[in-house]
Amino acid sequence: MNTPDHRGIKLLLLDCDGVLTDGRLYFSAAGEELKVFDVQDGHGIVSWIRAGRKMGIISGRTSPIVNRRAAELGIQFVKQGVSDKLASAREIWEETGLAPSETAFVGDDLPDLELMETCALGIAVANAIAPVMELADRVTTRIGGRGAVREVIDMLMAEQ
Repeated sequence: MNTPDHRGIKLLLLDCDGVLTDGRLYFSAAGEELKVFDVQDGHGIVSWIRAGRKMGIISGRTSPIVNRRAAELGIQFVKQGVSDKLASAREIWEETGLAPSETAFVGDDLPDLELMETCALGIAVANAIAPVMELADRVTTRIGGRGAVREVIDMLMAEQ
């Protein structure tokens, strides 16, 4: 695990399922997909954005619930149904004028590895799979969907 300098992080990118949620998929009897988000994560995200920083979600799955939660919190970038997360991050970097050296990414599973490796700071949630934890610069003490994002934001803001 590396310990790079994180003071220049201006963009925080997140996977959704397993990071903003606990990774479990919930379906109602009518087949409606449900997701559970952590309020503490939400407060951290709002603080990050109010401090003038950028935030994005890049997810392999697609759900209108994610768009709704992102809008509630003021998350500027939402890319869903993505098979190449690095390509989506490149679109965000182009739009913002920011670079990988100014970006942290939080992930939990194999589709997150390439983007974690490219960003200045790759972070794994505590319940990430082993290859993600091994690649990560940092591993949270809290699990995805249960305060891991808030932990990351608090750490980044304290270091900046």
